[in-house]
Amino acid sequence: MSRQHQFKAREENILAMAEQLLLESGDGDITLDSLADQLDLAKGTLYKHFSSKDELYLRIIIRYEEQLFEINRIDDCPSAGVARMIFQQLFNPQKAMLLNQIEERLAASVTGLNRLFGELYDIRRQRMKRLIDIISAYLQEQHSSLSTRDYLSSIWAMGQGGAGLLNSSFYQRYLGRRDTLRYAFVQQMLELPSHYPAADDEVMDEDMQELVEQSI
Repeated sequence: MSRQHQFKAREENILAMAEQLLLESGDGDITLDSLADQLDLAKGTLYKHFSSKDELYLRIIIRYEEQLFEINRIDDCPSAGVARMIFQQLFNPQKAMLLNQIEERLAASVTGLNRLFGELYDIRRQRMKRLIDIISAYLQEQHSSLSTRDYLSSIWAMGQGGAGLLNSSFYQRYLGRRDTLRYAFVQQMLELPSHYPAADDEVMDEDMQELVEQSI
């Protein structure tokens, strides 16, 4: 294996371990000392890959965004694409909520990471275009008058709210099995467009082009 490949492989191991420690921490923070110990690396080696802990956190978020984008690029039926959009948040609610909280904190208080934020937003815009295509295709398939914007907002609301509920140790005592609740959420979202039937001559997806332009 070349040095470049060794460097990239080590970097991937660092990101994976840092993400695991973040999820186990409970408070969304880790120390570089503990990360180095877990990886059996010198702390200075971490700085060969990341200039700061904040950069490490942002790289974890970018990696997660890339993973979501790849999942959304699967080319099958629109209903499966919509289901995956919701499951992404519901299958690992702790991760979805934690990384969102860290991103909000970094965006509000950290300087010097503009290039990486630009990289994150570029990947996210590409994913947004893909999500808009999936949603528009599903709404047309369902002959629904529900707008792309409203359906996308409903999916986000269900995903984020569902993640919060599934991540709550208090409410979990009342919810029972998480898997049945996840599938119930997905089923509700798949059925939602049918409650807004379109007339035969009704123009659908009037705001789709505006959404696409906003993501450019």
